[in-house]
Amino acid sequence: MKLVLFDIDGTLITDGGASRDAFATAMLDVFEYNGVLRRYDFSGRTDPQIAHMVLQDAGWSEHDIDARMPRLWERYIAELEQHERSRVRELPGVRALLDALRDEVTLGLLTGNIERGARLKLSGPALNDYFPFGAFGSDSPDRNDLLPIAVQRSGHRFTGRDVVIIGDSVYDIRCGTPHSATTIAIASGKTPAEKLRAENPDYFFDSAEDPGLLNAILCDSSS
Repeated sequence: MKLVLFDIDGTLITDGGASRDAFATAMLDVFEYNGVLRRYDFSGRTDPQIAHMVLQDAGWSEHDIDARMPRLWERYIAELEQHERSRVRELPGVRALLDALRDEVTLGLLTGNIERGARLKLSGPALNDYFPFGAFGSDSPDRNDLLPIAVQRSGHRFTGRDVVIIGDSVYDIRCGTPHSATTIAIASGKTPAEKLRAENPDYFFDSAEDPGLLNAILCDSSS
């Protein structure tokens, strides 16, 4: 049995910019920040990392950011709830892949989203039932910490290449490397294919529709 951990944004779904818009509104309300968020690349970063990256550039101290972080997430979720279900779309091939995997592997999430945001995003296309557990940006701001958390929550001692990480950013690949996990890059998000290939993932695919993806997940095994 394998543990297969999916990223969310750009891997399972696209939200049409709803989360970025919700984040901008929350930042304005809580931190009076009205800068241009589009100049920042959010891909693969945890939600807390994004908040610190943007706000420290704007002159906020780490202490003051952390003090207001609970308010930021409350405002963010409230705003996200108004738009997410109408704008989120599952990406091509995702549901068929999950249906093929669900009885063959243990499925989980490994995402930079805070858990409440992650579950809200997946509720629109009804994907939450595929993922009974996961590790989230609300567990740690450092994505490299999330794989051991996901393994612990799985209830089994998955190790090495029997842990499979699937994502669309360089950080999805990098967080698996210290744990000798199998890394699969999918160029279905905003990161260019050549940038993903440069990270030397174990496997690379253009999208979840590629028939080779299911075989790579199921057939690769621990040495």
